[in-house]
Amino acid sequence: MPSLEGLPGDERDWVRRFPHLEQALAHPLDRRRTLKLLALALAGGGLAGCDPGTPDRGFVSAVRAAPGVIPGVPNIYASAHVRDGYAHGILVTHQMGRPTKVEGNPGHPASLGATDIFAQAAIQDFYDPDRASGPLHDGMPAAWQEVTTALQAVRAPVGSVPQAASGLRILTGTVTSPTLGAAIDALLAAHPGAVWHQWDAIGRDAARQGAALAYGRPAMVIPDLRQVDVALAVDSDLLDSAPGHLRHARAFAGRRNPVQGPMNRLYAVEPTPSLTGVAADHRFVAAPAVCDEIVGRLGAAILHNAAPSGGPDWLGAVVADLRAHPGRALIHLGPDHGADAHASVHAMNEALGGRGGAFDVFEPPDYRPAQPTSTLSALMDDMENGRVRALLILDVNPVYQVPRFAAALPRVPLSVALADRPHETAQAARWHVPLAHGFEDWGDARADDGTATILQPQAMPLYGGMSAVTVLRACAGDAARSAREQVRQTWRERLASEADWRAALAAGVVPGTAAPRLDAAIATVLPPVSPAGSAALTLLLRPDPHLWDGREANNPWLQELPRPLSKTVWGNPLLIPPELARSQGLRNGDEVALSVGAHRVALPVWVQLGQASGCVVGLLGSGRRHAGATGDGVGTDLYPLRDAAGPVRIVATGRTVAVACTEHHATLVADAPSDIVRHGTLARFRQDAGFLGKMQDHPVPAAALYRRDPGAPVAWGMSIDLNACIGCNACMTACQAENNVPVVGRDEVLRQREMHWLRIDRIYEGTQSAPDTFFQPMLCMHCEQAPCETVCPVGATTHDSEGLNVMVYNRCVGTKFCSNNCPYKVRRFNYFAFAEQERRPPISRNPDVSVRARGVMEKCTFCVQRIAQARIAADRDGVAEQVVTACQAACPTQAITFGDINDPDAAVSHRKASPLTYVVLPEQGTHPRVTYEGRIRNRNPAIEL
Repeated sequence: MPSLEGLPGDERDWVRRFPHLEQALAHPLDRRRTLKLLALALAGGGLAGCDPGTPDRGFVSAVRAAPGVIPGVPNIYASAHVRDGYAHGILVTHQMGRPTKVEGNPGHPASLGATDIFAQAAIQDFYDPDRASGPLHDGMPAAWQEVTTALQAVRAPVGSVPQAASGLRILTGTVTSPTLGAAIDALLAAHPGAVWHQWDAIGRDAARQGAALAYGRPAMVIPDLRQVDVALAVDSDLLDSAPGHLRHARAFAGRRNPVQGPMNRLYAVEPTPSLTGVAADHRFVAAPAVCDEIVGRLGAAILHNAAPSGGPDWLGAVVADLRAHPGRALIHLGPDHGADAHASVHAMNEALGGRGGAFDVFEPPDYRPAQPTSTLSALMDDMENGRVRALLILDVNPVYQVPRFAAALPRVPLSVALADRPHETAQAARWHVPLAHGFEDWGDARADDGTATILQPQAMPLYGGMSAVTVLRACAGDAARSAREQVRQTWRERLASEADWRAALAAGVVPGTAAPRLDAAIATVLPPVSPAGSAALTLLLRPDPHLWDGREANNPWLQELPRPLSKTVWGNPLLIPPELARSQGLRNGDEVALSVGAHRVALPVWVQLGQASGCVVGLLGSGRRHAGATGDGVGTDLYPLRDAAGPVRIVATGRTVAVACTEHHATLVADAPSDIVRHGTLARFRQDAGFLGKMQDHPVPAAALYRRDPGAPVAWGMSIDLNACIGCNACMTACQAENNVPVVGRDEVLRQREMHWLRIDRIYEGTQSAPDTFFQPMLCMHCEQAPCETVCPVGATTHDSEGLNVMVYNRCVGTKFCSNNCPYKVRRFNYFAFAEQERRPPISRNPDVSVRARGVMEKCTFCVQRIAQARIAADRDGVAEQVVTACQAACPTQAITFGDINDPDAAVSHRKASPLTYVVLPEQGTHPRVTYEGRIRNRNPAIEL
């Protein structure tokens, strides 16, 4: 057999069947060889035509549809997307029995009908061809019966090893599932010497410990931003990744538009820009040590009534503002600070009188085990000392994330990793058991407020696999009961009747399961956190906003989704502040050697405006070694630096690395950013509510060469509220899933050929060290006088009677005149057959949206397929249905409103009537159907800007 190295997978398969093909593939321009192969193909086709027929394989055609399935009509089932142990309610859309789209569940308190990028990308994870398809033993394929035998061997041999010294260990992430927790308890009860270790790879342990320290017992402090007038976010993740962040974002945005009601005010103090910081009215840049100092000074001022002194100039005004709103003020601290600091913040919130209003204290939703759990550090101690005989690793990847664990794992005689793909831990363990996807098996989980959801399977298993509950029951010798039976048993008391059970499945919520409030008072008021002054360079290691802790590294949607602030894709450059870049002569893409003590890695740098001068930021989750064909080797693994001790240094290597970034790929031409993103202050709005409409200096054309008046009774339009947009990118991922938007890969992004129909522009104003940052969703404007239509030589882009700018893909010949003539730069061209090159099975695509071929232009259609579905339903039922676009449905802050602008009672008509409404680039005379509401910030007049 010839060598197959260097050939793609599909070509390797052909070479195995026809070895002579390798030489032709190695020399594709050999004319004689090409003609020979062509003749062979023609002859083979003739022989195939003589085939008497396909043998009967026992297939039965679907002459009768399954119950509840109507061809062409989607079905919707409730479930939950579980992230870091906490559930977000979702609704999964099925097309003929296959999941194709995820939406938020409006009845679930954690999602309220919205989703984040991870829930939207779950479809891509489900159909990922790199998912594990069978068990492995020492890296070799094994039979499922062998797996059952190995799991039963986890139990201590009877009569040879005392149960108290059995050496059984279980390692999991955060567990909120009652069924999974009960299965772990059952296994622990059978093995008194066994220990359950819970480990949070992201590092929220300090926040949990801080709440327990403040209230004297485990507690969950949940803010209610609907009732917060003034908030201070210190290095906070409140709006982007904290438990319940979708609910928090909705509540926060609901009070950001001054036309809709009184505005709240948000202060943010942070070392590196975040979505919470960008949304703030005042953002203050502070190094991590300074953030700790600020917490200490806040504690002195609020808990001990000391006058704020010695801190930043703005601190006194912030403290006064918090005190001026008793019961409606809140301080939130991010997870990267110590337990003492969190406990101090809880005490401050209590002193501000916010309990029962701005926040409340609840029983934690985490599963409370029958015996205390232990830490990962204690587990590694036992592994290194030979006290672990058998280790179950359930859906976590510590070999990749903790180098010490990777070194200790070979000391464990029997290790079993339950994982969805053969990742680093699965490769290192003795046994790898494929994990069933959340769409493939039964389960349950709780939201951050304790509300439980039953996860029902959405499809038959694609690749096989077992759930964590099934693995634990098999270890206990009870593999007969299915996961459904075990979940049903968990909820049999609360959902006694079959009607109650089915109602909970349909609703996606188990009623009455929200966590109860705690009456615990503050156990102790800790002294203020002492300042930690240091001029040394600080390295912050944070989870990648899209790859998270690395579990999403093989998801191309998330790899190619521009990071909200840096706009980089397919990698994790080191984020450095402008001052450091100037002092060391570094530019974007310059490679540096980053060292912490004796540990060293090399990676490119990226200048991040608004970052603290003594701070560099590395994003975790990249540099995977066993993620899959898409994720392997992308970016740099920074986990080895996480527990390293020593000074932080960066030294330029003299090399340059091309960093894929989309920031300047679609630049709008305007005299100033304020011509594109209009903004002002609440004080100015109160003086002149319509001042944003007067900011445009360019004359708006009064006459036009042509004017189309749509003749249909419906006129579609959209309004986007920039006060509500937090730049989370959920709309982009939802658009990609709904409209079959392909990924193109890093090399094509470097050539400015990304395909997203919707983008979130990030715009700066002000200084590099502390700029004002704005987000603006940008999509096809569906102009009433569209400049793209007049230049198309084949009429591929045209106007319909309802005002939509539509694309006739079959007409498009790829001149790209329309893209050149678009002032908003929102059209995308298929330079190659990107859809055919995707590692994505066709059954995962939305069948209501055509897949575009090479040489075709595409763009936002206002989800015309959803408009068509609503039109059909209206014709059938006689009642007009509301059309909700994919981006609108996903948005957690309800920043996007879509509908019929001919209807004066429609929500979009009310939004467009706002005095904040404006159009982008009105001097172009395009009359876009997409308008924006300008951003208003509620500045504190006591703070000088």
